[in-house]
Amino acid sequence: MPIKLTLDWKIQGIHSWFYMAKEKGYFSQEGLDVQIDQGEGSAVTVTRIMSGAYDAGFGDMNAVIQNALSKPELAPVMVYQIYNQPPSSVLVKKDGPVGDLKGLAGKKVGSPAGSAAGRLFPALTSAAGIDPSTVEIVNVAPNLQEQMLIRGNVDASLVFNLTSYLNIIGLGLDPDKDFNWYNYGDSGVDIYSNGLMVSRKLLDEHPQAVRGLVKAVNRAMVEVINDPAAGAAIIKSTEPLINEALEKRRIDFAVKNLIVSEETGKVGLGGIDEARLLRSIATIKAAYGLEGDIAPERVFSADYLPPLPERTIE
Repeated sequence: MPIKLTLDWKIQGIHSWFYMAKEKGYFSQEGLDVQIDQGEGSAVTVTRIMSGAYDAGFGDMNAVIQNALSKPELAPVMVYQIYNQPPSSVLVKKDGPVGDLKGLAGKKVGSPAGSAAGRLFPALTSAAGIDPSTVEIVNVAPNLQEQMLIRGNVDASLVFNLTSYLNIIGLGLDPDKDFNWYNYGDSGVDIYSNGLMVSRKLLDEHPQAVRGLVKAVNRAMVEVINDPAAGAAIIKSTEPLINEALEKRRIDFAVKNLIVSEETGKVGLGGIDEARLLRSIATIKAAYGLEGDIAPERVFSADYLPPLPERTIE
């Protein structure tokens, strides 16, 4: 059965499990012919699926929540939660003026207009006990976030950590030794992020195809987590112009900071905690000023997950 799957962005190491599942025949073993296309953003994944152009995609749970509140009949359903933690972070220089989150009070903080990290910043300040009115938000271009922080134009930056980590390496600095990262998920912003979602049409009409899709992706996920170098090699063979060593570092960072957590030790890869999802829905509603109620099963289904032992990472 043919399935069109859209990524969230251009091909990177964090997409290696999809390409591994295709190249190693895991999709075909489930009777699936999966076409993988590059994306234009995590939220765009959702709109592409809602338009009917794609059957599945790698995109943001929070965009699913937003659309499920306004267009429940069209919004896709997450069937395999890949990023257990959100990629939004506060980035500061180790030798800079901000020593912890409370140190943001009275400081200049850079954020691109409309960014997810910026929209969720009030949730972060609330969790950290900071008066947001004491923080000056400076609008910065997305491609200049790290440079403005390094030059001292801002004291901190609200970033997508998976991107900034590699950007800093590209600037000739060490993202681990020269900077501190305050990840939103570690700092009280209890939300999920990207995962594998499918259209309601695919879910309703071809549930076995969804089950096979999830099984194949999970199989490849486990392999990549256990051997990131193999994931980077798959991406290099798919996109020869990428830097294989850098993409391995991206995979390593994603596994450590976004994918494997204390929660995944309990619910397994791809799973969620329903009480936490309810809190996530409340956080997203508040951050985006949304009204209405939504049941967790409208945005996530665990019905298609492989058995827990197949999704367990040591």
